Amino acid sequence: MITKQFFVFGRVQGVGFRFFTLQQAGKLGLKGSVRNRIDGSVEVIAQGSENQIALMRAWLLDGPKTAKVERVIENNYFENKVFETFSIVSTVEK
Repeated sequence: MITKQFFVFGRVQGVGFRFFTLQQAGKLGLKGSVRNRIDGSVEVIAQGSENQIALMRAWLLDGPKTAKVERVIENNYFENKVFETFSIVSTVEK
């Protein structure tokens, strides 16, 4: 199991991006979270197999039809957290 953190930029807030990401994570069997960030981006933390993460990465590059993704930054996630579900969480203030 691996965990990745993604920052998605573009027209990704106010278009249902978090909801569609939650649905996609459910289809892929991923755990983690999605949240809007104060800078207008969306943060996704995805935990699962390498294949599941690769499929989520590919989906995030396009996002839902309502969004316009300009770029995605991917980082390793070093916090030793085991997620039980995939959820939408509150906006990050930083």
